[in-house]
Amino acid sequence: MAPSFSCDRLWTGARLATLAPHRVGVGAIERGAIAVRGGRIVFAGAETDLPTTMRNARETIPCDGRWITPGLIDCHTHLVHAGNRAGEFEMRLRGASYEEIARAGGGIVSSVKALRAASEDELVRQSLPRLDTLIGEGVTTIEIKSGYGLDLPNERKSLLAAGRMGRERPASVRRTFLGAHALPPEFAGDKTGYIEAIVTAILPALAREGLIDAVDGFCEGIAFSPEEMARVFEAARALGLPVKLHADQLSNLHGAALAARFGALSADHLEHTDDDGAAALARAGTTAVMLPGAYYFIREKKAPPIALFRRHGVPMAVATDCNPGTSPMTSLLLAMNMAATLFRMTVDECIAGVTREAARALGLGAEVGTLEAGKSADLAIWNIEQPAELVYRLGFNPLHARVWKGR
Repeated sequence: MAPSFSCDRLWTGARLATLAPHRVGVGAIERGAIAVRGGRIVFAGAETDLPTTMRNARETIPCDGRWITPGLIDCHTHLVHAGNRAGEFEMRLRGASYEEIARAGGGIVSSVKALRAASEDELVRQSLPRLDTLIGEGVTTIEIKSGYGLDLPNERKSLLAAGRMGRERPASVRRTFLGAHALPPEFAGDKTGYIEAIVTAILPALAREGLIDAVDGFCEGIAFSPEEMARVFEAARALGLPVKLHADQLSNLHGAALAARFGALSADHLEHTDDDGAAALARAGTTAVMLPGAYYFIREKKAPPIALFRRHGVPMAVATDCNPGTSPMTSLLLAMNMAATLFRMTVDECIAGVTREAARALGLGAEVGTLEAGKSADLAIWNIEQPAELVYRLGFNPLHARVWKGR
């Protein structure tokens, strides 16, 4: 008779950073075990509490004191893009501002031109190495935005490419429609007309095709007004889609309050958010996503109001904002270090920011982000002596193993 196994895999002798919300800090368990069955965690806790019925596993993996965290989550990326904007980087070094580059025809519009010229296959070919780099640092879930197509066929192409990447690699991909990212050249001077096209044609078509998990927009003086974004969000709500918002990055247009009014999953950037905006985010349960890569790369001076977010109890996530123009970064470990050094986030906040709170920012808090029974078995196993090393080190990847859905 074939042996009967209680679980598929069992990790023993590990130190766990569970990130469970009922535990203190990162939810550390010094001598822990994780049991997995059918791609789900069935036990995560002290090894002494492991039920006898779960000790008979198909495979038992001794961890020799290594730390296990939830698989990392990059909750804000523009990973699918074509080409690069290294020339704009040189312009910025010579003193050009973000706005000056955008108004001179650079910025997002230059990425639109490159993406429209690329095929879906070419987009996948160029973007997979970026995903591979993130996977190599323990990322198991990633959000990928569109927003460089700015018309129906090219936004569709971007979202299809993102979906293919999730099928070609062992990672969970969430697709976000960012049609309200910039004004496409064919709508020059006509923001009202473009917003109308988004809400009446582009967004409904992509939603019908099942290509969208959430809807985002860029609320800024060089992009779209709060009133224009409200129209997009109303259309998203009518389609049953959650929303997110690039808010208060370069100025305070009260984007955080707008995001909160629509119950957004997240509001991202937030350098210029005020006390009222932070309070609104807290009331709405909206996650504030910190993007230190963009802050660093465009040499911003005003950091997000971390103290305000703490005071109001706003959950804070951290992401790479990987994009070709303002954050060409494919390291979530580096993003954590930047969030600590530039924004003064604590180690515990940074680690929670790329696990539990990043899951919340994607509406996936019930599925991933913590080591708890019932969650997907997405794990990152690290060669470290203490969790602070994940935030402290620069240019160092201590990943020992990565597990996605138990595999």
